[in-house]
Amino acid sequence: MKLCAESLRDRKAWKDLGVTLPAFPYDEMVEKTKKAPVWVHFGAGNIFRGFIAALAQELLNQGESDRGLIAAETFDYDIIDRIYKPFDNLTLLVSLLPDGSTEKKLIASIAEGLKADLTDEVSAERLRQIFRDPGLQMASFTITEKGYALTDMAGNFFPFVTADLERGPAHATHAMSVVTALVYERYQAGRYPLALVSMDNCSHNGEKLRNSVLTVAREWAKRGLVEPGFVEYLEEETMVAFPWSMIDKITPRPSEEIARQLAEAGLTDMDAIVTSRNTYIAPFVNAEAPQYLVIEDRFPNGRPALEKAGVYMTDRTTVNNVERMKVTTCLNPLHTALAVYGCLLGYTSIAAEMRDPQLRALVEHIGYDEGMPVVVDPGILSPRAFIAEVIRDRLPNPFIPDSPQRIACDTSQKVGIRFGETIKAYAADPARSAADLTYIPLAIAGWCRYLLALDDELQPMALSSDPMLEALCPLLSAVRIGESYDVHAALQPILSNAVLFGSDLYAVGLGEKIEGMFRELTAGRGAVRQTLVRYLG
Repeated sequence: MKLCAESLRDRKAWKDLGVTLPAFPYDEMVEKTKKAPVWVHFGAGNIFRGFIAALAQELLNQGESDRGLIAAETFDYDIIDRIYKPFDNLTLLVSLLPDGSTEKKLIASIAEGLKADLTDEVSAERLRQIFRDPGLQMASFTITEKGYALTDMAGNFFPFVTADLERGPAHATHAMSVVTALVYERYQAGRYPLALVSMDNCSHNGEKLRNSVLTVAREWAKRGLVEPGFVEYLEEETMVAFPWSMIDKITPRPSEEIARQLAEAGLTDMDAIVTSRNTYIAPFVNAEAPQYLVIEDRFPNGRPALEKAGVYMTDRTTVNNVERMKVTTCLNPLHTALAVYGCLLGYTSIAAEMRDPQLRALVEHIGYDEGMPVVVDPGILSPRAFIAEVIRDRLPNPFIPDSPQRIACDTSQKVGIRFGETIKAYAADPARSAADLTYIPLAIAGWCRYLLALDDELQPMALSSDPMLEALCPLLSAVRIGESYDVHAALQPILSNAVLFGSDLYAVGLGEKIEGMFRELTAGRGAVRQTLVRYLG
């Protein structure tokens, strides 16, 4: 049996496979959504298909909505051609439970899959038509943090962005330029209100989206390529809102084991593909079951009843506090500590690391002992319950195929938030001292040891992609494992860098402590494990 719209008619066959089916008339949903869209989403990958589209389906199942989503892919058009069209925009969601069992759900809430490509006349006209519709309520995004970037590290526009700014809305290519061009269509059609909702996993995501859209619009206005009133329209949040959000759900690459299980059950064409842009994707999405989405309730043209699908609708301050809770204490710091030490110790699975007594103790100490005393409590979620779920259920789940190598990507861009914010909280509290911290400094020392690109057996180790590697690694070139070297000369340029950590770690009393730990980690072959045992038993 193949995943397709026609197969939805054979409900018994799907139920025999243990698949939960949509409880709404699919054909009617598609027709109504295309005729009068309320929700378009940019970024058609796994987190969208396995989480956002499932939320829309829940509203359809409850009768809270009679329309689904339109998906628009901004980066990898192979996804539309090879995953959406052949399967009639359907997805099989496979939730990976900690006991090894799975729950399967057929997601049928996506009415249309489009390429956000304005050079494609058919796709471009369809998207313009959608944005001209007065009833459109929201455009949401999961395009990764990089999708909002317009400039390089020196603050200069990327060449392709410069080209967009010079050519104007009709010839936009970058995701932010395309979106701005489509919102300009809406402005010209009648200045209709709209919410642009980033659901990407990054801090202040709504602000990032707003800044990028406004930058493009202002540059076009300077050149006379759009009407001046367009910028005023975007700046007025009663017309165009940019709500902030926090999202949390692990949706790793498709598992070969899940593909095999589905094939053995009788489903055809379930194999994962790797697109020309190196996206790993399949007709199914495998994901953990826990999920959280918190959104600032700012929707000038109305919105779907997202709270009925489990979304927390709240104010901007609460969204920001939930984000800080997750990113600075309850999840992300633990992930980064596991990533750097997992790579050093030869692990390829986050779940396997959680069976390592020292590594499990490390994240427990970072989270419970050092993070919890200064955690930001958002009020709507309990920090202690959240971190308990992370440590007890989520990270140890052996059926989530996530790796320390993936998590280690871009660590230089993360340490300032994941560790630096807690360090700053200790430094700012008269009753506390950052110098009393032990396990966060141990994680930072581990990252510095990771940058030597040698594992604990002193074998060459590939470093995950990171924009700062070329600047950081040469600073450690004088370090010789098992030999004498000047540890302060090696680490001082890194640990004193307030851009990296949010503060000078020497100024808050941690620089020398991290130097000492780093020296222990570089004492010789096996020193990483020996150091962990020394601190963690």
